[in-house]
Amino acid sequence: MKTNFTTVTRTAAGHSSAHPEYSVIVPTFNERENVAVLVWLLHKYLSDLVSFEIVFVDDSSPDGTADAIAQLQLVYGTARVQLVRRPGKLGLGSAYAAGLASSSGHFIVLMDADLSHHPKHLPAFIAAQRAANADIVSGTRYRLGGGVAGWNLTRKITSRGANLLASFLLGAQTSDLTGAFRLYRRQSLAELLAYTTSRGYAFQMEVIIRAEYSGLQIVEVPIVFVDRLYGVSKLGVWEYVQFVHGLLGLLVGL
Repeated sequence: MKTNFTTVTRTAAGHSSAHPEYSVIVPTFNERENVAVLVWLLHKYLSDLVSFEIVFVDDSSPDGTADAIAQLQLVYGTARVQLVRRPGKLGLGSAYAAGLASSSGHFIVLMDADLSHHPKHLPAFIAAQRAANADIVSGTRYRLGGGVAGWNLTRKITSRGANLLASFLLGAQTSDLTGAFRLYRRQSLAELLAYTTSRGYAFQMEVIIRAEYSGLQIVEVPIVFVDRLYGVSKLGVWEYVQFVHGLLGLLVGL
């Protein structure tokens, strides 16, 4: 299941002259206050390192997130900032699929829009992928150097407990099954999305478990997850219910 990509022409700076090397796909819903800072940070940490594009997938945010992204396109250009508008909340997996269809990078970064996934970690992701020729680089809160900032004790225990339970039951080697900050080879992600059926909190778990079971090479990079400063968290009781449902489905179906 390893993926070999066709070599593309390089400019003097080492960036692709045809398509960007990396596509950063960012699903959004009511993230108007965060998108400008996120784009600035991505530009800061990636612009001198690789060629890249940012693909926002907005599910008709009532706070005007799409309009804010459109303004960013005027500043950075539509080649750097792309916007996929959807008619409503259609699910995380379909948002990634829509972003993938609109992107052209050989490697795909998936991350949240709320600044909990800091772009400063991406150079380490890229270096780790190149060093190991990995199919997936997964950001982890649960290896030495990783962690969480801004969570109360209850949320820390719940998140860690969910990961430990799923790892034990599924025999997983990846330490952060529910983390959403990852780098994929394009073809690997496309294949995984085609088979993943879970929704919500369980989605990331199913993707990485299927990747392990498929024999894809996964490396982990420690990250510090910082709770959002602006906006409202999407995580609620229903997300935990979906996680349990997804875990049970994997136990039966894999």
